Amino acid sequence: MVKLIVLDVDGVLTDGSIVYDSEGREYKSFNVKDGYGIVTAIKRGIKVVVISGRNSPIVDRRCKELGITEVFQGVSDKLKVYEKIKEKYGLDDFEIAAMGDDIPDIPILEKAGFSGAPADAVPEVKKVVNLVTTLPGGKGAVREFIDYLLKSGENPR
Repeated sequence: MVKLIVLDVDGVLTDGSIVYDSEGREYKSFNVKDGYGIVTAIKRGIKVVVISGRNSPIVDRRCKELGITEVFQGVSDKLKVYEKIKEKYGLDDFEIAAMGDDIPDIPILEKAGFSGAPADAVPEVKKVVNLVTTLPGGKGAVREFIDYLLKSGENPR
């Protein structure tokens, strides 16, 4: 059974767009359906962790709203953080599901017991995951992934 879900941000929780205003403020768009899926997973006892290559206070804010307490940003070696999380919670790879969309996510996607990618992920990622959602990143892909995990029960494969 999946006990922990690891999510990337840009291209997974968002559509990958980064918008700046004339003052240099950054804007991102998050999908409420994805948020509902995350909250549902947390309520069912599944820990949700975010690992992102970028730093953004907007991500901290959204994660706080959703109840995600483990947020790692500005990460260049995502697998290293994954291994630390796995050790912290005493989990095996088969108890972890991960979702990513681009090359830096591949090491985690290959290691996790179950992995997914949004419909608009790069081809290299789609080749290594168990599930490619029908929806793109930032448009309900995370919800689709979590719904699949919750419906699959013990063994999502």
